[in-house]
Amino acid sequence: MTPRDEELWLDEESGPLVRPYAMTRGRTRPALPGLDVVTQLLTSWRGPDHSGLSVEHLDILQLCVRPLSVAEVAAYLDTPIMVAKVLVSDLIERGALVVGARSRTAVRPDRKLLQAILEGVRRL
Repeated sequence: MTPRDEELWLDEESGPLVRPYAMTRGRTRPALPGLDVVTQLLTSWRGPDHSGLSVEHLDILQLCVRPLSVAEVAAYLDTPIMVAKVLVSDLIERGALVVGARSRTAVRPDRKLLQAILEGVRRL
C-alpha cells in the first residue's frame, strides 16, 4: 500500500473510513451471546494460529496480554461495543482468548450489620 492509498482510507476529520460491518464481515451478533461488557479477556498462549485473522483481531490479542474487559477493548479499538463483541467472540471460539470471571454483583448489606455500625459510630 502506497502512502497515497493509505490517505484514501483515512479522513482527518472523521477517522478511518472502514465501516464497522466490514470489520465483522456483515455480522451484527456475536456467536457467543453471553458476552457482557464487563467480561474479562486474556490472550491464550496455546500455540496461536494467526492465519485468517484481521488486523482488528490481532490488535485485540495484543491488547489482552493483560486482562481487559470487552468495554475496554472496544474503547481501545475505537469501535462500537457490538463490533468488539463479534471480534472477541471469534477469538474465543478459536481458543486465542480466554474468558475470565465476570465481576461480582453487588450484594445488599445486612440491615442489622449496618444498624450495629451506626450505633457504634454514634457511641464514639
